[in-house]
Amino acid sequence: MINNVVLVGRMTKDAELRYTPANQAVATFTLAVNRNFKNQSGEREADFINVVIWRQQAENLANWSKKGALIGITGRIQTRNYENQQGQRVYITEVVADSFQLLESRSARDGQAASNQTNNYGGGYQSSQGQSQSTPNFAREESPFGNTNPMDISDDDLPF
Repeated sequence: MINNVVLVGRMTKDAELRYTPANQAVATFTLAVNRNFKNQSGEREADFINVVIWRQQAENLANWSKKGALIGITGRIQTRNYENQQGQRVYITEVVADSFQLLESRSARDGQAASNQTNNYGGGYQSSQGQSQSTPNFAREESPFGNTNPMDISDDDLPF
């Protein structure tokens, strides 16, 4: 049997960190995951998936990621049930995460929020002057060691 889930989405609010009576950390949050298609009116819809994460990973998530953070999680789907006060059986399906990964830096997310721009995942980036550029320049136009001349070493000076 295989029960494996991989999700990438944004946190809808800060994770709620609690501790069990046995002092085990548990965090719950909702992950908004965009669908791959648009609806009839041309808008992209999202699924809001409840996630639970335990122990040290829960503490790390609560400390390092906040509302709006783009994260990836791996885990499994779990369904649990209980009887409510009216005597009805209530079923809850959620993802129990084994691990998570922050997929963008906090400064990149905060910079986008401050500039009120739409996401720029299509290959562009914001320069420090606030100008949008199409691609970064990775060309080696100068030596990474400064303006030095090539070393002049004879074969007799090499140890091999």
